[in-house]
Amino acid sequence: MEARLDLADQSATEALALHVARRARPGDLVALSGDLGAGKSVFARAFLRELSGDPALDVPSPSFSLVQLYDTPLGQVAHLDLWRLDGPEALAELGWDEFRAGLMLVEWPERAGAEIPPDALRITLLPGAGDDARVAELSGWPDRS
Repeated sequence: MEARLDLADQSATEALALHVARRARPGDLVALSGDLGAGKSVFARAFLRELSGDPALDVPSPSFSLVQLYDTPLGQVAHLDLWRLDGPEALAELGWDEFRAGLMLVEWPERAGAEIPPDALRITLLPGAGDDARVAELSGWPDRS
């Protein structure tokens, strides 16, 4: 699947996250790209709240810890922020291979290099026409829309 979506505001970004979460399966990797302030945290929060079934779930940014783990009805979800990662060779220390059995949401996937699998759903959030507007470019998951 390849798509380009105009997201008018934060609610639209959250709606996209809900849509993706409802189609996610164990073993999936969602690679979330975009500049600082692009809406990655908004997407991640809505995605993880939907998967957990808890609309008030506290979803801190894993910017400093690099990884936050969540137990959900779908299984374990690893939320990784690779901004501070030294490079793909440091992924093993984080438990990258162990996380692959569950669901992974990866911010700044560019830092993982070739470790992002070809079957990942790639989402890039770009500035849109207004302050809260975004454009989402999606590719991957050809069997799910």
